[in-house]
Amino acid sequence: MPPESAARAFYEVMRTRRTVREFSDRPVSRETIEWCIRCATTAPSGANKQPWRFVCVQDPALKKRIRHAAEEEEREFYARRASARWLDDLAPLGTDEHKAFLEIAPWLIVVFKLAHGDDGSPVYYNTESVGLASGLLLAAIHHAGLVSVTHTPSPMKFLTEELGRPDNERPFLLIPVGYPAEDCRIPRKALERKPLDEVMVIDRG
Repeated sequence: MPPESAARAFYEVMRTRRTVREFSDRPVSRETIEWCIRCATTAPSGANKQPWRFVCVQDPALKKRIRHAAEEEEREFYARRASARWLDDLAPLGTDEHKAFLEIAPWLIVVFKLAHGDDGSPVYYNTESVGLASGLLLAAIHHAGLVSVTHTPSPMKFLTEELGRPDNERPFLLIPVGYPAEDCRIPRKALERKPLDEVMVIDRG
């Protein structure tokens, strides 16, 4: 297949990806999650240090504790931390402090970035590297026929504590993974994408 056709075919797959906040409790196999993580680890990283760790949570009791801790931070965000403009921008998406998907989704993947290696060795461009890996993870999840949402309660230190992670691991993203609920709805604003001429510049434009 010529590169133009291959690129377009991949786009046609990825253009249907949607962020979903209404999940089914339908099980997803561990093997599926493992292949998605393997895909994420193909990402480039500074000096090939691979400064990421993916903690995959399926235990219902642990998911419940994570939900309660996340909602505590979210209540603070919506009540005090977020500016009026920020809340206005979120309004069309219908988000609030309630995060039932953290319990309902069969898996939570918590992406951590390493501040240094487990042996104390330095890492480079860890934020950029983990961001690249996270993008590949989202693509792999969608390619597997599953859905996800990138959840970023702030601060996320509770994830380090709940999951018993060492000091060199910093929470980066919390990604519930599963199938959409049968009555799942996507806000219209979430379907909108800027046209190519607004996001792509050739040479100096």
